[in-house]
Amino acid sequence: MAPYQFIDRATPFNTNGGGTLPIFAVTPAHIETGTIDPIALDWARKVGYKAESGSLLLIPTEEGQLGGALFGLGSNPSEQPFLTGKLARSLPAGEWHIETAPLTANRLSLGFGLGSYRFDRYKSEKSAAATLMIPRDADAVDIKRQLAGVFLARDLINTPTNDMGPEQLENAFRDLAKHYKAEVSVIVGDDLLKENFPLVHTVGRASADAPRLLELRWGKKGHRRITLVGKGVCFDTGGLDIKPAASMLLMKKDMGGAANVMGLALMIMDAKLKVDLRVIIPVVENSIASNAFRPGDIYKSRKGLTVQIDNTDAEGRLILADALAYADEEAPDLMIDMATLTGAARVALGPDLPPFFTDDDNLAHDLADASIETDDPLWRLPLYMGYDKDIRAKFADITNAPAGGMAGSITAALFLKRFVTKTESWAHFDIYGWAQNERPHSPGGGEAQAIRALYHHIRQSVR
Repeated sequence: MAPYQFIDRATPFNTNGGGTLPIFAVTPAHIETGTIDPIALDWARKVGYKAESGSLLLIPTEEGQLGGALFGLGSNPSEQPFLTGKLARSLPAGEWHIETAPLTANRLSLGFGLGSYRFDRYKSEKSAAATLMIPRDADAVDIKRQLAGVFLARDLINTPTNDMGPEQLENAFRDLAKHYKAEVSVIVGDDLLKENFPLVHTVGRASADAPRLLELRWGKKGHRRITLVGKGVCFDTGGLDIKPAASMLLMKKDMGGAANVMGLALMIMDAKLKVDLRVIIPVVENSIASNAFRPGDIYKSRKGLTVQIDNTDAEGRLILADALAYADEEAPDLMIDMATLTGAARVALGPDLPPFFTDDDNLAHDLADASIETDDPLWRLPLYMGYDKDIRAKFADITNAPAGGMAGSITAALFLKRFVTKTESWAHFDIYGWAQNERPHSPGGGEAQAIRALYHHIRQSVR
């Protein structure tokens, strides 16, 4: 059974027209000036409530029953646009509505929805959650659509590899396609060699769960051609260049690129955007066995470029190389690839700010605008061609692991760029796919990154 229910998964809201409890979202100024409900104000002043950011104060009735709540926004509510996500985890179970709040209805509702996420599939006991009556002036349909895409990505990443290996990820991909009546094709195992995907086969052949290439098509020919490519390494041991134990603890998330493009595809299809959509996901487990690929091996890629293997733990760019070359053969108008690719990206920008690379300045500008408009952070890093020499290999055309350890995220992007030559506009996202700590809009764990901004950009571009 799938660990998600697509659009129906995002249901932190209720439709009760009456009988819900009120929430007063307030700043310290509201308490000082007394511009809130008199009963709530009296209680707040009696207990010394300061409306600090994210603070919750339950309000009793005269009979001693639960009568409502005050939620503190702090002095600068705009600094945390999704602060209401904390409400979803701190409110007692029941049905609630926002009585007053100096926030837009969409931000308020989306924040609550994002914060309501729970991954309790493996918990013996499941606790009841609070639900919120969505404001009438909010775009309820689009909010639920975005939550469904985010929740799908989070669910897939959070699911451990024993339940989310290559076969299970294929099943999830097929379920998504079936839900939106999309066409699916899959190439598995040694058929990858017959169909000229040698690098995907090379990386995944040591696993008991065969490597595969997943492809989805949806939309109408003649509309803007958009292709999404996601790295689907369901677990990464590092291969023969094995990772230390501590570095393997989060490697179930190495299919975060695949999870994120599936979440983005959900949003696009559910919104019925006028696009010709193609989704390509190479899926492998980078395992250790007698037939595992080795340091020093040289393989020919789908594009014909030969690749020298200087580190088997730089496997993601290998499977993406074949997938990008395949996608590029149709010369789409826009191609986006997403991958949990390099630790260097985390060193540069940390876990919460995903970098992207593109040589299209107009696209970069549009994505920056979309990031601001959706409060979905991302940051452009340069495709600096001065480092292109670093990916040249001694015995092959290119290496998968340049020596020196400098500018690792940039050289990885330059490696991928070699396989995209016909596409009109391309961007590569080097995401982390994980929230290390609880935040207002996330309880921590698997995370969707940049897909709300990408959805916004694509939606605006096809109107």
